[in-house]
Amino acid sequence: MKQSKNQTYQGVQVFAPATVSNMGSGFDIIGFPIEGAGDTITAYRNTTPDVRIVQVTGYSDIPTDPGKNVASHAVRKMLESLDSHQGFDLEIHKSVMPGSGLGSSASSSAAAVVAVNELLGRPYTKRELVNFAMEGEALVSGGKHADNVAPAILGGIVLVRSYNPLDIVNIPPPESMWTMVFHPQIEIRTDLGRSVIMDRIALKDAVKQWGNVGGLIAGLYTSNYDLIGDSMEDLVAEPYRAELIPGYQEMKKVALSNGAKGFTISGSGPAFFAICDSREMAEQVKEVVSREYEKHQIDFLTYISRVDRSGTVVLERFHVEG
Repeated sequence: MKQSKNQTYQGVQVFAPATVSNMGSGFDIIGFPIEGAGDTITAYRNTTPDVRIVQVTGYSDIPTDPGKNVASHAVRKMLESLDSHQGFDLEIHKSVMPGSGLGSSASSSAAAVVAVNELLGRPYTKRELVNFAMEGEALVSGGKHADNVAPAILGGIVLVRSYNPLDIVNIPPPESMWTMVFHPQIEIRTDLGRSVIMDRIALKDAVKQWGNVGGLIAGLYTSNYDLIGDSMEDLVAEPYRAELIPGYQEMKKVALSNGAKGFTISGSGPAFFAICDSREMAEQVKEVVSREYEKHQIDFLTYISRVDRSGTVVLERFHVEG
């Protein structure tokens, strides 16, 4: 980044984790962050009244137009709420592929608002920052949903009990819970993943889905993996999104027959994940699913992770002098 001579920029570097959302029956209301993947944003004060994207690395085709980038859009909304005319430069490093189903846009939005909030002296709590990160989500999906940004910022398993007003509940993950996340290297745009879902469901299906959500929460609180797995059944999104993911149904059968306690799509896909009761079991599921998926000749990434309890974290605070 080019800097003017004799000018000091106060800066901060922030990391926001990738996230698994829905957990099957919790469409748009449940999610958790994973370890080992996410986006890093470095934010600097600048001498203009605007937010600028000065660098993007990791993945191509990420917009640098501040009006089209989720990170700058979310920050602008936060600054508007503060009636602030302080400008910021953002450097974005992405390790989460857009269209992955792992909250790529949420990671960038979360990291950006936490970074700028830090530079402004923390006028907002982390929970309040979720509202602004949701603005970034709306830019790419057309709707303000928090099942990725809330866990990305706050850490842990998050239940969005209400959107109006926003009410977020933290759910303690079972101590022994591990997840195997499998990410085929293809893209499914969030708007496409949402467009295939029916806007109406039968009452009998709605009742079953409500029961599954309740069972999922109860299973998490009691570490009952059989209840967790049974309650991850999704009648709203999975039946339609599964058709967009090559080999998904086959991999689900392989995972569940080799020790996975639950298995479903993360977000809009193509990523999918298994819930396991130990790291050893998660590794076993990864091995068998990877071996089977190689038949599809599609590159993939895998992650073995516990639930990230930290959420978005500040990595470094610094001044840069020119």
